[in-house]
Parts: sequence; C-alpha cells; structure tokens
Amino acid sequence: QVQLVESGGGLVQAGGSLRLSCAASGIIFGFNTMGWYRQAPGKQRELVATVTSGGGTNYADSVKGRFTISRDNGKNTMYLQMNSLQVEDTAVYYCSLSLLSRIYWGQGTQVTVSS
Repeated sequence: QVQLVESGGGLVQAGGSLRLSCAASGIIFGFNTMGWYRQAPGKQRELVATVTSGGGTNYADSVKGRFTISRDNGKNTMYLQMNSLQVEDTAVYYCSLSLLSRIYWGQGTQVTVSS
C-alpha cells in the first residue's frame, strides 16, 4: 500500500518562499511520476508541476520561473520550492504518485499567502 505524506505548508507573505515535501512509503518501483496539484476554495484541483522517476519535469504556466519541483529517489521524497509567492497561490497542495496505472494522493497541506 502506497502512502503519501505532505509537509511544509503554512502562512507566508506575498513575495516570500515555502518548501513543500512529500514522503512516499510502500512498494514503489519502476517508472513513475510524482506531482503537486492544488485546489483553491471554489475551484477545481489543478496541476502545479510533475517530475518523473527519470527526472523529467513539467510546470503549469502560472508557476514557471517561480516554483521548482525535484525528487530524491533514494528517499522516495519529492519537493516543491516555491518562491515569489502570490496571493493567488493560496490553496491546499496535494502530492500525487502515478504508478502502474494507479494514482495515489496525499492528504494535502494548506498554503496561505497574505498580501
């Protein structure tokens, strides 16, 4: 059974930075993709960024140049470095893992950016 646990959310002023972490446990092998999604109040969940087990990355246009996704395969941990945060980045951030045609989700961590 795969489990994902996010950490690192919190309250920050606009222009500030936060670093999210996602620790994965369970049987994880082969090619897989981890990602960050977010959901703001009243809005649908949206993609923030993804990173494959081979290191390939993909970003939403809204975060390009500000956010950096990375992972440590040896630790089964993924990170999201968020810089130049904007009020519009306020949301619950979810970690995901796509493996063998299944998608696993973490419980989410709140990120609040104040003006």
